[in-house]
Amino acid sequence: MFCFQCQETAKGTGCTVKGVCGKTAETNLWQDLLLGVVRGVGTVDHYLKKAGKASLPEVESFITDALFSTITNANFDDTSILNKVTNGILLKKQLMDLAAKADISLPDWQEVRWGGDEDDYAEEGKREGILRNEDPDLRSLKELTVLGLKGMAAYYEHASRLGEHNPDIINFMSEALCTISDPDASMETLLNCVLATGKYGVDVMALLDKANTGVYGNPELTKVNIGVGKNPGILISGHDLKDIEDLLKQTEGTGVDVYTHGEMLPAHYYPQLKKYKHLVGNYGNAWWKQKEEFETFNGPIVFTTNCIVPPSPKANYKDRVFTTNSAGFPGWKHIEAGADGHKDFSEVITLAKQCAAPTEIETGEIVGGFAHAQVFALADKVVEAVKSGAIRKFVVMGGCDGRMKSRNYYEEFALKLPKDVVILTSGCAKFKYNKLALGDINGIPRVLDAGQCNDSYSWAVVALKLKEIFGANDINELPIAFNIAWYEQKAVIVLLALLSLGVKNIHIGPTLPAFVSEGVLKVLVENFGLGGITTVEDDLKRMVG
Repeated sequence: MFCFQCQETAKGTGCTVKGVCGKTAETNLWQDLLLGVVRGVGTVDHYLKKAGKASLPEVESFITDALFSTITNANFDDTSILNKVTNGILLKKQLMDLAAKADISLPDWQEVRWGGDEDDYAEEGKREGILRNEDPDLRSLKELTVLGLKGMAAYYEHASRLGEHNPDIINFMSEALCTISDPDASMETLLNCVLATGKYGVDVMALLDKANTGVYGNPELTKVNIGVGKNPGILISGHDLKDIEDLLKQTEGTGVDVYTHGEMLPAHYYPQLKKYKHLVGNYGNAWWKQKEEFETFNGPIVFTTNCIVPPSPKANYKDRVFTTNSAGFPGWKHIEAGADGHKDFSEVITLAKQCAAPTEIETGEIVGGFAHAQVFALADKVVEAVKSGAIRKFVVMGGCDGRMKSRNYYEEFALKLPKDVVILTSGCAKFKYNKLALGDINGIPRVLDAGQCNDSYSWAVVALKLKEIFGANDINELPIAFNIAWYEQKAVIVLLALLSLGVKNIHIGPTLPAFVSEGVLKVLVENFGLGGITTVEDDLKRMVG
């Protein structure tokens, strides 16, 4: 196997025996094959649309689900992945039939090669791996695009489940998949594809923001309980707000409480979700601490998306975990949506009633809900604090958390920030500092949490608004620094989106991506000032002064 898509990849270069995430070499093989199939589907779909012909509606859901399934820590279930491969091959053949009827010539590198058994699949999966591209810079640009597309697919899937669709985004995804499939694509073509991925990254985050706020209202300043109640509970993890809404509706009046975990924490900020009295609080921390926290939760856990850490064979919770959407793990029950999109959580609820209440692991509250609408509601206060010098600078510290000790850098950085600096955060990176007593500035909390990783869009909106208010010529003239932690592919699309908006001098850590070659890194440094992190003391001087 070879996989280097996440920040924790082995030795900072690539996992070659088993994934640090827990993925086996065989699962990696099937995921590589699925990526090969989705490139083929995207290519034929692109050729059909380029010729002005109708494609198939199934393309949207297949591309988004297939890409989302290969995100780090999303799906470890070989059977599930191979089913997607089979469905993709059938879909591609249907698309090719449409192309043949329309007399559309397809490139010879897009012929259907796969048979129908695992031996054929395995042989083809080996050819579809990352290292099929020998040139490191071309490989880097292709991987940067496909990893950005994975993050885009995740956000698009969430938006589509709430009724928001944008065919332009899907058309671009197909075009980009076609571009990176072309063995003769030039460096310039691939670089332009990376930049376009960032542009559509902004569009997909805007689409998801519209979906979330349109259905659940604008996030608002909220204090979230981190203790527990006396009732049995269900812990819901991941990112899909439609799932927690369905779960809250079905648990209402049952005597079962609902707790959020990890990236589901921001569900508490939305008016149409926080109205449910049995949404008790948030249990635990970021995704990587789930093994011990699931042990003490006592009740069932529902994974709506990625962030799964494979349990040990002796884990006491492995028989009470459920997955849904693109997530999957062998042996765990998977909840499918019906034809009407409805999901039945009755089995989860029945199990919860048989379990003890959660064991309390901490007490207190954390504050969040500072998406763009809430920040704009405080705009006069914020602008006055900046003009008076009470707020000297903002530091965007969004992104991902992880288990490497080097990530303690972000807690130390937050603690040592001068008292006149405000942290703007989103994603699970906040769990490094959102429970610290960092105080406020004239009533404005020094940690402003916008929500999930996709809510990094809020900070782009806020920055553009501040640019307008202060009459700045360039977004980079604002008193905002970017010190972003990354782990997986949704962080990649956020970074590309920020670059497309013209944001420069972004620092990412704790390490630079292994999939960025020296040649591509040089381009990013020279054109965007992209850099890594060093020591807390030196980075404070560099970013804050």
